[in-house]
Amino acid sequence: MNLRDSLLNKIRPKIETRFLKIKNSSFEESFQNLVLRPIIKVQTSILIEVFKKYANDHKDVFYKLRSEKKTTYIENAIKKDQKFRNLLKGIIIGMFTVEEYNLYKSSSSRLNKRMMNLVYKRLTENLQLFEYRENVITNSIIQNQSFNKKKTN
Repeated sequence: MNLRDSLLNKIRPKIETRFLKIKNSSFEESFQNLVLRPIIKVQTSILIEVFKKYANDHKDVFYKLRSEKKTTYIENAIKKDQKFRNLLKGIIIGMFTVEEYNLYKSSSSRLNKRMMNLVYKRLTENLQLFEYRENVITNSIIQNQSFNKKKTN
């Protein structure tokens, strides 16, 4: 194992493997539980920031939606926007060791689906972190309206 691989493994959280059925699991399920989950846990903050930028770049439509619609928006962004999807995959794949990447290549399409499902879950579990931006926009609009009323009076 080279220095990069050992450093990557060192920063990942340890998943409690006694709760995982590794012996009876498929390769994809084992890879998901032993590689993808810890990486996505470490990368959560960057995944959230990348999604915030995505939402901002798309005219803040996301911030005007109700909570139920926000989850659909996230799902559609991940499923339908290939450029965004590739960015998310790159954030995660960049944390693979060389050995993990070589394993990943053999089942990349099935693992990509699992990867994106985990990212979707992680983003939707953190919807409250997107509310701050919504509150800032709402407060800004209210302040502008108050300011404009004072100017006209």
